[in-house]
Amino acid sequence: MMAVRFASTGLAIEGETWPHHVLHFLDTVLRGIGQVMLQNNAYAGLLFLIGIFYNSPLFGAAVLLGAAVSTATAMLLGVDRDAVRAGLFGFNGGLVAIALLYFLQPGVITWGCVIFAAACATIVTAAMRTLMQVWKVPALTAPFVFTSWCFFLATARFGRLESTHLLPTAGLPKAVAVEGVVTLSTVTDGLFNGIAQVFFQGNVVTGITFTAGLLVASRLAGVLALAGSLTGLLVAWGMGAAEPAIRSGAFGFNSVLVAIALGGVFFVRDRVSVAYALLATIATAIVFAAVSAALEPLGIPALTLPFVLVTWLFLFASPVFPALRRCED
Repeated sequence: MMAVRFASTGLAIEGETWPHHVLHFLDTVLRGIGQVMLQNNAYAGLLFLIGIFYNSPLFGAAVLLGAAVSTATAMLLGVDRDAVRAGLFGFNGGLVAIALLYFLQPGVITWGCVIFAAACATIVTAAMRTLMQVWKVPALTAPFVFTSWCFFLATARFGRLESTHLLPTAGLPKAVAVEGVVTLSTVTDGLFNGIAQVFFQGNVVTGITFTAGLLVASRLAGVLALAGSLTGLLVAWGMGAAEPAIRSGAFGFNSVLVAIALGGVFFVRDRVSVAYALLATIATAIVFAAVSAALEPLGIPALTLPFVLVTWLFLFASPVFPALRRCED
């Protein structure tokens, strides 16, 4: 009889038979999907996966495959079992897989690239973890960003890697005019799309499902995600971003991740840390616009680079501010 029970963050599995190993691997993969929003929680990962499949079976299959390949690569290479078990070597692979199938035509070669890129994401993750641990700063989703960019730029030299219309067209950035009228519908859609866009999903129901997953893992994380998405939306609105971009959640998803990271993961929660996280969340929407414009000549998307840059900057700065307490301190 298998010794399997439901624990607070996923399955607790005791045993060494192959069914035990399969369940252990599946639970680890789901934790990796949960770690995209910094949650070491298999239930959250499962709800994230359900939300993605609801919007697109293609993307659901991609994130599941990517997280599985990246996790298996880490296991094969003998990565610390606790780090693998926490999903820390699964989430970048899952994001890389879904990004490649979002921005590239889903042919046989692209699927081959998905598997290869997910495996490589583990290598990049290990390299960046080694590099960043000197400053006690996490790699976050930087491995996903750099690995994905490599494949997007390669489309200029590999004729069988065909981009979709969603990959930005290279050109000099142009100023945009205020477009459309922001309504209550815009705000509602943008609020949940901002959360859904963390996984490249533009679907309100998916965003609600993601929010439910966060609330299962941590009520604080769920509230912070909503606050982050709303903050990014309001900044974009106030600065005159186009209504379709606000509705789509384009200015929200990086702010969602920053709010969760700085408001609920890396600092002890008090009034100072909340204000610090809010400042970072507001800044993220502006950084997103700046990074998107800076990358436009290369024809590559910003992805979650604004989240990475802002979170790194605020973590690097924190030792100078004695009023802030890191969680590990």
